[in-house]
Amino acid sequence: MMTNKLNTFARVRELEGWKAVAFSAALLERMVPNYELFCSANEIEERDLLRKCLDLVWESLLSPKSKINFSLQLEKVEAATPDIADHDSFGVYPAIDAAIGVAACLNLILKQDLQGAVVISKLSQGSVENYLLAMGEARDETVRAHPLMEFEIEVQGQLLAYLSAATHQKDACRHVKQLALEEGISNLGIVIDDEAADS
Repeated sequence: MMTNKLNTFARVRELEGWKAVAFSAALLERMVPNYELFCSANEIEERDLLRKCLDLVWESLLSPKSKINFSLQLEKVEAATPDIADHDSFGVYPAIDAAIGVAACLNLILKQDLQGAVVISKLSQGSVENYLLAMGEARDETVRAHPLMEFEIEVQGQLLAYLSAATHQKDACRHVKQLALEEGISNLGIVIDDEAADS
């Protein structure tokens, strides 16, 4: 399983341009619900901020000529990233991972970090690993074999396989978003509400 994990990151590293952004956005579709749940549980007003930002990323992929100020979006995301020191629930960790992931995607679009997709790939797998260990559902030596982690690696593999062969940007972007939302759960197995899936 470890070779599979390394293989995933090596394959993500090969993605370029819109394919790297589409892969990132698809994974973030499975991470952002964790942030929304954390905000709802803690009565934080910025609940929809990452969702709106991710919608703008999809808009830029589907309408490449659209003018979006991603530097401004990045500032908003950084300001809305939770601080571990302010919260004692586990939920703050996947929420932070989601916010850092969206920031990495924006940095990728802004060409400030061309490895943004790799950052998000690792964050998403890391979120699952930390969740399983924290909940006592797995130990260090069994975490890779847990169904939730296997599913995470499988989803990343499906996205990579599809994007590697894709040629038409708009169709490919619509398909990978659908693929990410197919099971209707976040990367931690939390049910995603239909509003996010429909937007």
